[in-house]
Amino acid sequence: MASNTDREMILADFQACTGIENIDEAITLLEQNNWDLVAAINGVIPQENGILQSEFGTETIQAPVFGPAAQPVTTVSTASSSSLTSAFCPVVPTRQVVERLSRMLDFRVEYRDRTADVVLEDSCTVGDIKQILENELQVPASKMLLKGWKSGDVEDTTVLRSLHLPKNNNLYVLTPEIPPPSMSIPTSALQESLNQNFMLSITHRELQRDYNLRFSGSCTIQEVKRNVYDLTSIPVRHQLWEGWPASVKEDSMTLASAGLNFPCHRLTVIRRTSPVQTREQSEEQSTDIHMISDSDGDDFEDATEFGVDDGEIFGMPSSSALRKSPMMPENAENESDALLQFTAEFSSRYGECHPVFFIGSLEACFQEAFYGKARDRKLLAIYLHHDESVLTNVFCSQMLCAESIVSYLSQNFITWAWDMTREANRARFLTFCTRHFGSVVTQTVRAQKTDQFPLFLIIMGKRSSNEVLNVIQGNTTVDELMMRLISAMEIFSAQQQEDIKDEDEREARENVKREQDEAYRLSLEADRAKREAQEKEMAEQCRLEQIRKEQEEEREAIRLSLEQSLPPEPQEEHSEPQSKLRIRTPSGEFIERRFLCSSPLQVVFDFVASKGFPFEEFKLISTFPRRDITQLDPSRSLMDLKLYPQETLFLEAKE
Repeated sequence: MASNTDREMILADFQACTGIENIDEAITLLEQNNWDLVAAINGVIPQENGILQSEFGTETIQAPVFGPAAQPVTTVSTASSSSLTSAFCPVVPTRQVVERLSRMLDFRVEYRDRTADVVLEDSCTVGDIKQILENELQVPASKMLLKGWKSGDVEDTTVLRSLHLPKNNNLYVLTPEIPPPSMSIPTSALQESLNQNFMLSITHRELQRDYNLRFSGSCTIQEVKRNVYDLTSIPVRHQLWEGWPASVKEDSMTLASAGLNFPCHRLTVIRRTSPVQTREQSEEQSTDIHMISDSDGDDFEDATEFGVDDGEIFGMPSSSALRKSPMMPENAENESDALLQFTAEFSSRYGECHPVFFIGSLEACFQEAFYGKARDRKLLAIYLHHDESVLTNVFCSQMLCAESIVSYLSQNFITWAWDMTREANRARFLTFCTRHFGSVVTQTVRAQKTDQFPLFLIIMGKRSSNEVLNVIQGNTTVDELMMRLISAMEIFSAQQQEDIKDEDEREARENVKREQDEAYRLSLEADRAKREAQEKEMAEQCRLEQIRKEQEEEREAIRLSLEQSLPPEPQEEHSEPQSKLRIRTPSGEFIERRFLCSSPLQVVFDFVASKGFPFEEFKLISTFPRRDITQLDPSRSLMDLKLYPQETLFLEAKE
């Protein structure tokens, strides 16, 4: 699936190759071929003229090229722009042709009482148009404000091709820093006025209805009249005004330079009686050659007025049609992509100051608005747009884009939008409506007539279902819209406080349960840790007991071995000298034994060890003088160590 950027490139390539200037027709043909550029061009260009081919990975196309050298041409006149001829060239690779191919665009530019026709390639920039106009109008390019672009204000460096313009375009030049010849307003004062907002109180005399519209000082009288046309259905050429200052000579003047009363200026508008209509009534019985309709006569009569409706005479779309692209594609498969296009188109028409539209499906919007914590929930505002309603432009520019409305919506609402202009999109929204709100709300939306659009649905999420609090139609005022939003917010706030209370109580219960569960878990952990410590202690005791037992067994084995290795105790009648040793144990008991004086001291050590007092743990002490026998050489004899004929020794444990 091609992205929005890819589709714009494919659309521009398709129009350049086929010469189809009607954007809707081009999009329809591309959608029929699933946005396949090659297939779409094959379906438009006849077989005998050459067919796009794609063999072995190479695409070819028979593409149009322009005849004579296409150099920018300018003339100052009231005549319409000249047309260009085109021919077909041999087959060349498609992508290379599309990238190099340039279209010739016609611009009819109005400045005060003059009109300039500019013809140049779409590879040029907006600055190139200003340079051409500078030579013709004798106005510095830096002082020009070029208005009338369908995509809003553009930069001088913007390439015309990137704007996807039709062949014929109507623009007008504003020079706010250059006062009209009849005015002598200082530049600094005029610049300050351009930044001010004028409140125009306009009375529609026929309907006896007043409209309070706010416009920037940089807006022109022409733009005011076009907005009034959207509101009253009176075409600009049929509007008859009262209340404009005498200094207003042309509709290209800005409100700042028109000498209006600030901050509020009163005007009156009525429908002008057509002279052609009067003539038809007086000549009703004349020949058929004079029987022309009111609309046809008026179109011819006012064809050159403001340069707006010339195209209608020659079968071309009017400027109002050229400046409006669809708010969203028909049968969009991805709601996020459709809403991205809606937001971009809304910004290009009405400026960047507008509600922040949620990008995503309606289900995702519900999730964001209704299913978070009670303190974070918001009301849902669904804006339903309709391009064919006369109220749409005024509602969007004067009410929906008002700073107070934008600020209040951003703080308290999640705003979602949908375009109801095309039948497929309308049917899709009604399906959404039935699924989420029920048949009653769906029937209410379906019953709304085109002139009652745009609509604002205010939705509040509840436990069991979503409730529609209010349906606001387009025929309202800023104050009334704000009051209805505030009223819905009050209802929502009361419900939200109950939800917050219930949620807090539920969280408190859950916290108590969590604390109990945690205390129980800690108790189990403590019991398990205690049991494990006891088991570990018992295991350690068993291990130590086993070690002690092994050590005792080892000591007993050593003792028995030493006991068996001792020489026998000599008899008292033995002929060799003997030494009688009396040894006191740490417990106070005495052990005695006779040794040969020639026996080494080691024999005494072995005897003591055999009685359970190993040499490594105990030492032998003699008295008078006191000395540590265990520190003496064990190989020396008892005679040499003066342990003869008898000696009393003490056993002491080593530290």
